[in-house]
Amino acid sequence: MLSVAVVGSGPSGVYTAQALLRQSLVPDVRVHVLDRLPTPYGLVRYGVAPDHEKIKSLQNGLRAVLEDDRVTFVGNVGVGGPDGVSPARLAELYHAVVYCVGASADRRLAVPGEGLPGSYSATRFVSWYSAHPDAGADPFVLDARSAVVIGVGNVAVDVARILARGADELRATDVPSAALGALEQSRVRDVHIVGRRGPSQARFTTKELRELGALPGARVVVDPAELALDPAYAAPEGLPGVPPAVVRRNLEVLRGWSAAGEPAAGGAGRRIRLRFFLRPVELLERDGRVAGVRFARTAPDAGGGVRDTGAYEDIAARLVLRAVGYRGVELPGLPFDAVRGTVPHAAGRVLRDGVPVPGAYVAGWIKRGPTGVIGSNRSCAKETVASLLADAAELRGRAAADDPLAVLREWGLRPVEWSGWLSIERAEAELGRSLGRGPVKIPDWPGLLGAARDGER
Repeated sequence: MLSVAVVGSGPSGVYTAQALLRQSLVPDVRVHVLDRLPTPYGLVRYGVAPDHEKIKSLQNGLRAVLEDDRVTFVGNVGVGGPDGVSPARLAELYHAVVYCVGASADRRLAVPGEGLPGSYSATRFVSWYSAHPDAGADPFVLDARSAVVIGVGNVAVDVARILARGADELRATDVPSAALGALEQSRVRDVHIVGRRGPSQARFTTKELRELGALPGARVVVDPAELALDPAYAAPEGLPGVPPAVVRRNLEVLRGWSAAGEPAAGGAGRRIRLRFFLRPVELLERDGRVAGVRFARTAPDAGGGVRDTGAYEDIAARLVLRAVGYRGVELPGLPFDAVRGTVPHAAGRVLRDGVPVPGAYVAGWIKRGPTGVIGSNRSCAKETVASLLADAAELRGRAAADDPLAVLREWGLRPVEWSGWLSIERAEAELGRSLGRGPVKIPDWPGLLGAARDGER
C-alpha cells in the first residue's frame, strides 16, 4: 500500500488525488486529503462568486473523487501553522506528501495610505461574501457611495459585480445572512474598475466582462478617449503576446458600452465605470479613513508597457478594493522562493538547495504561481503525480503510519471526516430553509465545527 497525503482540498488537491486514483502503475494507493478547514473544495467553495452557479457546480466533480473508497477527507487539520502539524511530522505518517496549498496572500499596491480604514484586499471582500470562517464581520459597504476596484482581472470584475448587483438577486444564492443584509443596505452607486494599462492587456475574460452589462439596474460606462488610446484599438490582431480573438471580443464589448455614452445625471441605478491607463500612487485620507485614490495617468510606450504622462487624476471613494493578484505564503518547514512566492521544485518534486526532498511534492499555485484557470490544475497535478509514481519504489521504503488519523488524534488534533462535512451540509440546508432560502453557508468556526460534531455523535 502506497500511502499519500494531499494537503489542500481545492481543485489542485482533488485533481492530484484523482490522478493517483486513475493511474495503473501503483494500484494499491491510499490517499488522505487534508485541509485546515472542516469543509472541502477550497476556492470553489470560498472563492467563486455566489452568482456563478455553473462554476460552483464543479463541486460535484470534486465530490465524486472525495467519496471514492480509496480517499479519506481529513478536515480541521492545519499543516505548518502554530496549531497544526509540521511538514516534518506529517512526513512520518505517509510515504509521500503533496502540498496543494495555493496562493492565499494578496499582492499589495505599496503606495501611501494603503492601510487606511476603508481600504481592503479583494481577497478579504470575497472571503466575507463567501462566508469564509476567517473573514469575520466587516462592514464593507454600509456607508460608501463610490467604490474603486484596482485591477482588471476576473476577481476585480467579480467584486464589482457583487457591489453593483441588487441584494434581491443574491437572495437565491448561498451568501451568508450578514453579508446579504449589508449588501441590501449598501449605498454604493458608482463602482470604478481601474487598470494601469489598456483594455487589450486586461486579464478579464469576455464572458465575465459581458456579465457586467447584463446586471439589472446597472449601466457600464467606458471613456471613448481611453479606449482609443489602446494600441490594439484599430488592429487587435496585431498586438504581440495577446490572443487576437480575446482582444477582439473584449474590445467589441467595450466599444458598445463606449458608444452608449454617459447615463443621464440623476438617473436611478448603479454605474460601473471601466477605467484604463491609470496607475495608483496614493490613497487619500479624510476623517481618518480612505476618501479616494490618486492615479497617475499613463500612456502606451514603445515596449508594450506604459509610461507616466505627468498628469494625475483623483477618484473619490470611501471603499477601495485591490485586486492585483495573489501570492503564495511560506509554509514553515518547506523551502520557499520569496521572489516568486512558490516552493522550488522539479516537475513537482520539492527541492531544497537544488536537491529533491524525499517524499515531498507540490501541485497547483504553490508550485507554478497564481496563473491559469481551475482546469489548469489538472495537467499540473498529472505532472506531479507522474514524478511521484516514478519514485514509488523508493517511497515504499519510507516509514508510514498504519492509521494516520489515530496518530493525529494522539497529537491533540480533532479531524473532521466526510461524515462531519455531510453534517455541515445538512445544517446549511436547514439554515437556508429557516430563512426561506436555499442552502446558506455557516460563516464561523464554532458553527461549522458544532455542525460537524453533530454528525459524528
